[in-house]
Amino acid sequence: MATGNIKGGKRNYARPTTPSTASASASTTAAGVTVTFTPATVGPAATSFLITGTSTTGATVSTSITTSPTTATGFTGGATYAVSIAGQNYNGPGGATSLGNINVANFITVDYLVLAGGGGGSGGNGGGGGAGGMRCTVTNTGGGGTIESAIEVAGAGVTVTVGEGGAGGIANTYTGNSGSVGSDSVFSTITAKGGGGGTSQTATAGTAGGTGGSGGGTGEGTGTAGLRVTNPVQGFNGGITTNPAGGGGGGGGAGAIGSNGTSLIGGNGGNGIASSITGTSVTYGGGGGGGSYVTQGNGGSGGTGGGGGSPASGNTDVAGTAGTNNLGGGGGSAHRGTNDPATAAAGGAGGRGVVILRYLTTAGTITLGAGLTGSTATDGSHKVTTITAGTGTVSWA
Repeated sequence: MATGNIKGGKRNYARPTTPSTASASASTTAAGVTVTFTPATVGPAATSFLITGTSTTGATVSTSITTSPTTATGFTGGATYAVSIAGQNYNGPGGATSLGNINVANFITVDYLVLAGGGGGSGGNGGGGGAGGMRCTVTNTGGGGTIESAIEVAGAGVTVTVGEGGAGGIANTYTGNSGSVGSDSVFSTITAKGGGGGTSQTATAGTAGGTGGSGGGTGEGTGTAGLRVTNPVQGFNGGITTNPAGGGGGGGGAGAIGSNGTSLIGGNGGNGIASSITGTSVTYGGGGGGGSYVTQGNGGSGGTGGGGGSPASGNTDVAGTAGTNNLGGGGGSAHRGTNDPATAAAGGAGGRGVVILRYLTTAGTITLGAGLTGSTATDGSHKVTTITAGTGTVSWA
């Protein structure tokens, strides 16, 4: 037997009036329909509103909402639905109002590794470049932070940028030859920050290494460490030099702090960190090695994961080694083998970053837009797209 509310001693079986205004559109953030409405001001009040969608194949979705605007979920992305709204109360739904045919956007759930470009190493005998920031949802993420979660992106298109490595410090001078910060890498709402540049040997005492996804190492002057970015962390701090005339600090890596330089040797770049997002474990984001001075000792080695090293000791000026492209490694500092700025060598450039996307094969076929370079492989039930250079849009169909 039907039930209703009691009013004036009599049972009321009335259902609510249709909302006075209502509209619907495809959600821009999920596979759903965003409904905006104004409740009717006459007749029985609605306690909620029933949203019904019927696809062109006859599939039906029904969900209740209470506030405006609200995104109703349960719809299949890529399908078209005839959508209606009806107020409802304890007596059931009232009359339905058509909101038209809505093409529901297709959204793809994507795991990612977004790795920025590494920072450049200093010229002379300064600090090594920091590795590019690393943000990842599989195995590990940079900086020892909490592993990130997969995100949903619109299949119709989302922006990707692969960050370039920062330039190494210039040659033929001991002044103003710090390395440059690497460029950011971007996938949709996810941004990884470029690695900090290694600081020049002639920087003012106390000057910090460059800030970035991982911090750059310092040159002479016992400066403070180049700091990593936070919120979220993406790598580690750079190392310092513990002797004003000694070796430069190593650049921070995605997996470890850069080592400090001493009176004899340059600090090693911090090690990178491994991820198996491609189906195979690969180490990314090694920091660049700090430089050394004449025969006092060796330059620092690059961190595992593509960090560039600083050359061994000797009486010849030698350029630093570049970080590895698509591993986001920091560039190594140059070695200072003389006291002649005219022969001073350049620092190594940072390595280019990479953007790797992992998604179910059933999500469809990915297209890389103009300006992007990359390839796609299959790993079990997933596709893995590795984007190695450029800026552009990726989409699925």
